Amino acid sequence: MTPPPTMAFHTASDGIRLAWRMDDFTSPWLPPRTPILLLHPAMGEYRRWYGWIPILAREYPVLSLELRGHGASEIPDESKPITVERLADDVRELLDAIGVPRVHLVGNSAGGYVGQRLAIEDPQRIAALMLFASTPGLRNSKAHTWPAEFARVGIEAFVRATVKDRFPPGTDPGLVDWFCRQTGTNDPAWIGRFVTHMASRDWTADLPRITCPTLIVEPGDEPIGSHYQYEIMRDLIPKAELLTYEGMPHNLGDAVPERCARDVLAFLQRQEG
Repeated sequence: MTPPPTMAFHTASDGIRLAWRMDDFTSPWLPPRTPILLLHPAMGEYRRWYGWIPILAREYPVLSLELRGHGASEIPDESKPITVERLADDVRELLDAIGVPRVHLVGNSAGGYVGQRLAIEDPQRIAALMLFASTPGLRNSKAHTWPAEFARVGIEAFVRATVKDRFPPGTDPGLVDWFCRQTGTNDPAWIGRFVTHMASRDWTADLPRITCPTLIVEPGDEPIGSHYQYEIMRDLIPKAELLTYEGMPHNLGDAVPERCARDVLAFLQRQEG
């Protein structure tokens, strides 16, 4: 059995213990670069970046945060409400605690919701924003039906029943099985609260406030959100590029992680000239 990754811990201002990690394999004699911050999707954890970090961390320091209630981070009790703003505060407080003033932020699905809110509310902290299968909230989706299914059959069974929404045909069955088992380790009550909140939110009207260079990567066969939302995002965010992965369902970051990481580096290279 593979031992769990070694994580550092930070206590948020409301007392919740959060797990994070820095991976840096850049050439140590070169000037330091602005770190990349990775924010995983709902039901995710650090290990879901297995195909990204080896590519990204050779070029940039890579900071990963396990969102509250996920991975090794503490699960808040019901006295602490879940909001995307609280998740953004967690990121901001961690960056302050470890002395990182600014990041390139990569957000995968719900991680991108947090990234969008940070770019809107704290633009000086985000040098570039890269969003993978991440719309401005989940109000315009079928996600509001998920919590009842989590409670009825459990998370792992729900995910196994909806694999076609997440992976393209021909995906390695071992990857799919590991993904389903990993998501199944999450607490159903917390994930239910998390998804319920995200399914109530839509900040499309705030998108013009994202002023940093932004890469929007759209699944060509998106079954969870709506295709038109990605086009709206491209039109409303002043410095946005839209890239479509044709034929791909929602879980881009899990199905083609190396492609995602290479597109992140290519986008950053274009910004740096």
